[in-house]
Amino acid sequence: MSGKAVVMLCATSFFVGLLLSGRMALLTPPSSEPSGHGSRIPLFADDCGQSRRLEEGKPNDIMKEVSRTHQAIQSLDKSVSSLEMELAVERAKQNGGLGVSAPSRGVLPKAFVVIGINTAFSSKKRRDSLRDTWVPRGDKLRRLEKDKGVVVRFVIGHSATPGGALDRAVDVEASATGDFLRLADHVEGYHELSAKTRAYFATAVSTWDAEFYVKVDDDVHVNLGMLAARLAKYRARPRVYVGCMKSGPVLSQKGVKYYEPEYWKFGDEGNKYFRHATGQIYAVSRDLASYISINQPILHRFANEDVSLGAWLLGLEVEHVDDRSLCCATPPDCEWKKQAGNVCAASFDWSCSGICKSVDRMRAIHSACGEGDGAVWSAAAI
Repeated sequence: MSGKAVVMLCATSFFVGLLLSGRMALLTPPSSEPSGHGSRIPLFADDCGQSRRLEEGKPNDIMKEVSRTHQAIQSLDKSVSSLEMELAVERAKQNGGLGVSAPSRGVLPKAFVVIGINTAFSSKKRRDSLRDTWVPRGDKLRRLEKDKGVVVRFVIGHSATPGGALDRAVDVEASATGDFLRLADHVEGYHELSAKTRAYFATAVSTWDAEFYVKVDDDVHVNLGMLAARLAKYRARPRVYVGCMKSGPVLSQKGVKYYEPEYWKFGDEGNKYFRHATGQIYAVSRDLASYISINQPILHRFANEDVSLGAWLLGLEVEHVDDRSLCCATPPDCEWKKQAGNVCAASFDWSCSGICKSVDRMRAIHSACGEGDGAVWSAAAI
């Protein structure tokens, strides 16, 4: 048995033993002896009251104990998963490493979530539309990181001609805004999105020690407070992959959008992809981001970035969370949901794989569907 299995078996046996000890007392006749063989030694200081509640055989009390046991095992599983990933990182370092040699976690800034906004050299107007709506600027951006642990960055690599006009323009913009994450070894290109995703997670993991890492496109509207609150629900679980899960057709016809050259790997023509998160926005927990970072050179890239990520995680012990709050439609859909008290975490148009004409519409969508500027600051869960 693996070390993890042994730990889980021991923990489960321990908690089950506690439950059974209370139930077995029902079968043991009470003893009038104050001590000796007929007495029962309490396991904990409050064992008398706890045992009395269980001995009464109330279903609610027993179910509460089962629930607490389940939560303890779940927390232990996450701790073991985190330790295993740290061990894998250290082994990778000692063996020369398959991926990025990540610095020790102890020297990295702590964060709750790192939100990487995928952007391109030609998308300055899109970036400005986000800065005018849901991406904080200047001191607010820094305070959001310090006070709430929410890091927001525009993610971009380099041009095919390093040091050229495109790179210089981004350098000037970055020095003025301070909201970029540059990918040192990535060359920008539409057909390189899967490689960019790998590079983003590897760079983010080596820069911040966060509980979650999010990738979002620069034509999507996001409510930061709601996104953080949704992710906070899963912080106790190990190996979590959160997004709007889908399973679209594998397109084998050349020339069509989203054509998959390796369609034959997915079975007969006409088959669908395995379930994976749509590419507009998704999140992975720390251990999964670390896994991608360590193994990035041997993670296969398919034509579509969201399919690639789903493939990397498909064979692992991963919890797929289908969170429909991350894929609301633009007004009136997200506006109606806001009025009903169900503020969306993210909104976009499926027909455009993002918000259609996002530069022109982002402000109106933010006004109609935004959670309010104070929401992320008042979120108690993060």
